[in-house]
Amino acid sequence: MSAIQILESADRDSLARYDAIIDVRSPGEFAWDHAPGAINLPVLSDAERAEVGTIYVQESRFRARRIGAAHIARNVAHHLETALADKPGSFQPLIYCWRGGQRSNAMATILSQVGWRTTVLAGGYKTWRRHVTARLYDAPLAIPLVLLDGYTGSGKTEVLRRLAARGLQTVDLEGLAAHRGSLFGALAGQPQPSQKMFESRLLCALDSLDPARPAVVEAESSKVGERMVPPALWQAMAEAPRIELSAPAEIRAGYLVRTYHDIVEDRAALDEALRRLPTPPGRKRLAAWGELADAGQFEALALALMELHYDPAYRRAVRKAGRPNLGVLDLAGLAPADLDAAADEIARRIGQAFTPS
Repeated sequence: MSAIQILESADRDSLARYDAIIDVRSPGEFAWDHAPGAINLPVLSDAERAEVGTIYVQESRFRARRIGAAHIARNVAHHLETALADKPGSFQPLIYCWRGGQRSNAMATILSQVGWRTTVLAGGYKTWRRHVTARLYDAPLAIPLVLLDGYTGSGKTEVLRRLAARGLQTVDLEGLAAHRGSLFGALAGQPQPSQKMFESRLLCALDSLDPARPAVVEAESSKVGERMVPPALWQAMAEAPRIELSAPAEIRAGYLVRTYHDIVEDRAALDEALRRLPTPPGRKRLAAWGELADAGQFEALALALMELHYDPAYRRAVRKAGRPNLGVLDLAGLAPADLDAAADEIARRIGQAFTPS
């Protein structure tokens, strides 16, 4: 038997010391947010947690603890026979629950009795969450950023991926938030993560960057879908130099129709998105847009939306921002070769701007 160890902090280096990070909360709690790299081995299911909580509040604390202990014993036994069955004697797990209380200590007690060097995260998930908040809300971001900017439909997301493939550091906010960043950006069948999960993913991505090198991030509003960009990153983005992509409106309209094919193919989703425009369209305009959609003239519809909403909004944002500008890349088209050439030129400009003279 080994004594249970206590970990006080939840920074990346501290968490990296363990063979496994085990979140013993219920599956629902785990899905809402969890520490990066954690696996979910719940000691109470969602239904069992609700049952024990109800008995604790409405009937008897003693009965709740007894029933909870029986559930925990069965669930931990199951984990020992399945997920943990092949772990060697040298296995060193870190365990946490909501606040580092009964659930994590119950699991840790059993695992330490097995002989594994077991550690409990003091304060549980709450300690991880405080670490995230301190990094993303209370401290400045210590990574130089370059903002990839441009009108809607200018291929920014595709160029960002190409920059990553060329070895540049990037932060893919849309990927982390599971959203394409516009009114039409929801991904079919893929809900956005919770705000807390988005922030956990974001901090993990930021921690993987070399602070001595710049990172490219796509220009976004303060929200990606329904997920807010945390203050530390938003402030750094507001001060970052920008590179702008520019392409003719007709080219951008065709690109948008190809990129948002799922919305084009879902008339109900398209109509709902049109009704939610920040500048509400009148009845006549909605009817005209509906006629374009009925006729399959989606590029004409995209042009109308760009002219009414997206392009004016972009021009207003650029005027307000006043960021340093590393130049404009005029793209004649948005075919793969055009995007490759844009990525090469952006990489060259960033190299020049951030190379010490």
